[in-house]
Amino acid sequence: MAIESSKSIVSEVFGRLPDGTEIRSFTLSNSSGMRVKIVNFGAIIAECWVPDRKGQCANVALGFDNLEQYVAKHPRFGSTIGRYANRISNAQFEIDGVTYKLTPTKGTTSTHGGVVGFDKKVWDVVETGENESESCLTLHYLSKDMEEGFPGNLDVSIRFTLWKNSNDLIVRYTAKTDKATPVNLTNHSYFNLKGAANGNILDHMASFNASHYTPLNEEMVPTGEVASVKDTPYDFTGRRHRIGDRIDDTAGGYDINMVIDMRPGDIEGLGSVVDPTTGRCLTVYTDQPAFQFFTANQLDGSISGLGGAYPKYGGFCLETQCYPNSVNQPNFPSSILRPDGIYGHYTQFSFSQLPDDACSS
Repeated sequence: MAIESSKSIVSEVFGRLPDGTEIRSFTLSNSSGMRVKIVNFGAIIAECWVPDRKGQCANVALGFDNLEQYVAKHPRFGSTIGRYANRISNAQFEIDGVTYKLTPTKGTTSTHGGVVGFDKKVWDVVETGENESESCLTLHYLSKDMEEGFPGNLDVSIRFTLWKNSNDLIVRYTAKTDKATPVNLTNHSYFNLKGAANGNILDHMASFNASHYTPLNEEMVPTGEVASVKDTPYDFTGRRHRIGDRIDDTAGGYDINMVIDMRPGDIEGLGSVVDPTTGRCLTVYTDQPAFQFFTANQLDGSISGLGGAYPKYGGFCLETQCYPNSVNQPNFPSSILRPDGIYGHYTQFSFSQLPDDACSS
């Protein structure tokens, strides 16, 4: 039952944690039929409904309709990731001569913020609002000094904005700290433009504005090299390429940091993915230097969510980010936030519809 509503924002009770904490969902919608459901547990994008070329809406985000499955172990469907997205080698880093040790989560590495990252935290609801052009939701979380081993009290806000007259979802992250600390936030949404649980995404067509990538070692941590995508399965430059065409040439599927061709400080389109059968197209813009391209390699049909069971390659992720392990690689862009600075991160998910003859170009 809705407990708050307006023309384009509906808030509902989504469930309660074992300790009784109430968790709520907020659904933002616009006049074209797009609607996005956000849950304040994990700052999760739980649903994303967008029209196809015939105007038929489907949910294109993998996720659940209940809190219990989000609380249980899952592959971070739609979650906000932090304090540090992706991997940190040897679960440690050094800032200003001080070594900080983290709890390893995969092998010897720390992944996606630690054992209990931002994806398992309750975020405070700061604001909901709307005007003639947009509806928005702002969530807040204070990550305390040494939480998961990270120094500094990190004050984080996320503002989700859905435009009224176009199918654009904007995610803005801001953060401040009282001690120097690594910060690398992202959203871990899995998309299937045919609709969640509607097969795999191997027939989706992708084109990326990324002529380089960061090769990995055996623990999936960047080696420090920034290599050309030419003559590799990671080359999605130019015309769109079918995702499944070269996936067998990777180590079990795509899970790689792609370096965006951009000028520092600019907002660039990292590229787009389109489903030829529905015409749904997702273009992502960001001010971050890279993104993780991931094709849900670990799914096997054993997890069921909205729409049904999720098969191998049942979704793709475009996780805007700083380079993985940048805190330990001096030649990578810096991910250190200091007390005199403000962390800012912009991501725009733009959905559109393409006619049949435009889906491969």
